[in-house]
Amino acid sequence: MTFALPSFRLRLPLLIGATLLLHYVAIGWVGNGMGLQQRSEPAAPAPIVAQLRAPPPPVRQPAAADVAPKPPPKRRIPAPIKKAAPVEAVAQEEPAPAAPTPAAPTPAAPTPAEPTPAEPEVVPETPVVAEEVPAEEPPAEAPAAPLPRQYKANVPPSSHLALELERIDAKGTLWHGVAEMSWKVDGGSYAMTFDAGISMLVTRVNLLSLASEGSVGEGGFVPRVATEKRRGRAQTATHFNNEQGSITFSASQNAAPLVAGAQDKATLPLQLAAIARADPAQFEGGLEITVGEERAASVYTFVVVGQEEIETKLGKLQTWRLSRPPKPGSYNSRLDVWLAPGRGWYPVRIRNTEASGAVTTQTVAHIVVTDSGTANAQ
Repeated sequence: MTFALPSFRLRLPLLIGATLLLHYVAIGWVGNGMGLQQRSEPAAPAPIVAQLRAPPPPVRQPAAADVAPKPPPKRRIPAPIKKAAPVEAVAQEEPAPAAPTPAAPTPAAPTPAEPTPAEPEVVPETPVVAEEVPAEEPPAEAPAAPLPRQYKANVPPSSHLALELERIDAKGTLWHGVAEMSWKVDGGSYAMTFDAGISMLVTRVNLLSLASEGSVGEGGFVPRVATEKRRGRAQTATHFNNEQGSITFSASQNAAPLVAGAQDKATLPLQLAAIARADPAQFEGGLEITVGEERAASVYTFVVVGQEEIETKLGKLQTWRLSRPPKPGSYNSRLDVWLAPGRGWYPVRIRNTEASGAVTTQTVAHIVVTDSGTANAQ
C-alpha cells in the first residue's frame, strides 16, 4: 500500500509551523535557565557567641599602718572648671592586714555600686594673674664718633730748648722762672722731658715735670707711656696700649680709644711743629689731636689765629700762632702755641690761660740742635 506525499504547496506551511514551534520551545527553556542563575537564597543570620569570664581576684593591699604616710600635696590654685556630672561612688574591698611587699601596691579593681547624690559644686578661687609689663627696649646705640684726621709729619731733630717763664697768678702777682724742653730721636724711637719751675730768692722750685717715650713714624710721635709730676702731688702715668687699642690712666679707671696721631702733654708742641714741617697747609680749616692727660683723654682743636712777630732773647721772630680755645665739658683753659718757620717750626712760645685768670707764658731763650752727635747753638 502506498501513500502519496502531499504536494509541495501543502508541505510548506507545515514546515514553517514546525519551525516556529521549535523556536518557541527553545527560547522558553533558555529564559528559565537564566532566571535560575540570577535568583539567590537569603543569607542565614550569623550566630552570636557570648563567653562569660570570671572577674580577676582582688589584690590585697598592705595595712595602712605599714605604709609610710605621704607628705601632703602642695596646694595649687585650681583653674576654673565646668560643672561636674554626678559621680558614681566606688566601693573597695577592705584590705586584710598583710606584711608589706617590695612591690608598689596595686589598687583593687572597682566594682560598680548604686549611684549616690553628687556632692555640691565647689567654686574654685579665681587665680590672680599679674599684669604683664612690657619689657623696656634697650636704648639705641649712639653712632660712633668720627675718627680724627690723620696728618703727615716730619719729626724735628734732637734738640734742647731753654725758655723763660713768666706767671701772673689770679691775684696779679708776677712770678719768674725757667723751663727746659729736651728730646732725643734715635732710629725709630724717642725720649723727651720737660721741666718748669719758678725762682725764689736764691733757689728754684720745680712745679711741673713731664716725661714721654715711644716711637716715631710717618705720622710723627707715637707715645707709649707718659708721666706727670706736679709739686705736692704723686706722679701719674698715662699708657698708650697699641695692642689693646686703648689709653689708660693710673690716676683713674677711665679708658679711651687709642686713635692714630694721639699725643701726650709733652709731645703735643713738638707734634704741631712736625705737622708744620711736613706741610703747613694742613693747618687750613684747623686741626684736631687726641691728647692723653693725667686722668682722661680729650680732643684738642687748634685754629690758626694768624701770623705774628714776637720779641725773644733770640731777637724778633716771625711766627704762626695756633690757639686751642676753651671747650665746655672738656677743658676750661686756653692754650696758644707760636711756631717759627725760620727756626725749623720749633715752638718758640707757649702760653696757658686758666679759667681763674692766671696766665703762664714760656718764651724761647736758647736752642741747641743735638742731632747725629753734633751740637748747633741758635
